[in-house]
Amino acid sequence: MNYLNAKREELEKEFAVLSNEFENVKGLGLSLNMARGKPGKEQLDLSNEMLDVVNSGSDFVGADGMDCRNYGVLEGIDECRKLFGEILGVDSNNVMVGGSSSLNMMFDTISCLMTKPAAEGCKPWYEVKDRKFLCPVPGYDRHFSITEYYGFEMINVPMTENGPDMDVVEELVSKDESIKGIWCVPKYSNPQGITYSDETVRRFAALKPAAKDFKIMWDNAYCIHDITDTPDELLNIYEECKKNGSEDMPVLFCSTSKITFPGAGVAAMAASENNMKLFMERYNFEVISYDKLNMLRHARFFKNLDGVMAHMQKHKAILKPKFEIVLKHLESELKPAGIGEWTNPNGGYFVSVDVLKGTAKRVVELCKQAGVVLTGAGATYPLGKDPDDKNIRIAPTFPPNSELETAMQVFCICAKLAACEKLLGK
Repeated sequence: MNYLNAKREELEKEFAVLSNEFENVKGLGLSLNMARGKPGKEQLDLSNEMLDVVNSGSDFVGADGMDCRNYGVLEGIDECRKLFGEILGVDSNNVMVGGSSSLNMMFDTISCLMTKPAAEGCKPWYEVKDRKFLCPVPGYDRHFSITEYYGFEMINVPMTENGPDMDVVEELVSKDESIKGIWCVPKYSNPQGITYSDETVRRFAALKPAAKDFKIMWDNAYCIHDITDTPDELLNIYEECKKNGSEDMPVLFCSTSKITFPGAGVAAMAASENNMKLFMERYNFEVISYDKLNMLRHARFFKNLDGVMAHMQKHKAILKPKFEIVLKHLESELKPAGIGEWTNPNGGYFVSVDVLKGTAKRVVELCKQAGVVLTGAGATYPLGKDPDDKNIRIAPTFPPNSELETAMQVFCICAKLAACEKLLGK
């Protein structure tokens, strides 16, 4: 039954059935979590052997003769910089390998630009009182939190099937020098799973911002996280920027958090020579060196990009059925009711669902009452304010498949129940 075309008495009957199903589910005492994109145990187990590749004697010595147990090499060991250079498609000289968190490196990048001018004639951002940042929506809540923390006005930019609406981006940045940057998850975006088109990447590279210190925060978190046999391809933004003489605009980030061990992986950033000089000056005051033993473990475990990609095939085998479970339930339960739209991504970690307008918060609340924890409604918008109250990010990776089946059954019951409530004015 399509809820939007149904008669009131039909909706009343449906509401009664759903209310009964909801009470039955509440009585099961479930405790299921789909709140964040955490790898499941099967995925974590794939990297256990890495813990034994560095364990004695000369094993601690890197390719350049550096004893990785000691201080030094702020930019990271050569073999790990080369590996990330291959992953990001840049020269290893443009790479810095840090700790376990790329989010940490993004925070540090914004922090650095708050206190040091990034281009001649510019002020540190903290001196720009009306500073602004562009935020493609729906997007990644933790990106928005960084710019919220530093007092930026955040401007929503709608996402299209090809990435951020570049007409909006070009119009805004060309006229307002207080707009200092934009957040991007260019491949399998969080949460929609959209990969930026070649045209979108080229238009980013060709931007002519009024702010000479404008930065594209290019968080390529899911650059090799394919879940289908027809993976998306992403154009290399750094190479495109070099063609336009704009290589100082992008700052690239990635990590192995969802490849090996979250919290115990390795993160990296890549940028132009000018940018790296600025950032390394800050890091030189902040830290003597990061965990080189962990870098060495990762470099020896993977050896090269081919090794990483072979490892990701194992992840794909685990993740593909999980996404199929989510999409199966959405198709069978919400599609006939006409109360939802969702993405069908070729990779990444999320499925973005738009439930009936004005019901997302209620759906999340009902799911919580039934023992299923979701990402908070509105989290995919700056300051947690979804103007339509409709977007919910589903993270299917962590629960075992049997629990995921149950969680999606609960989600669909709650989405339909909330829609009936809304349409009936209850």
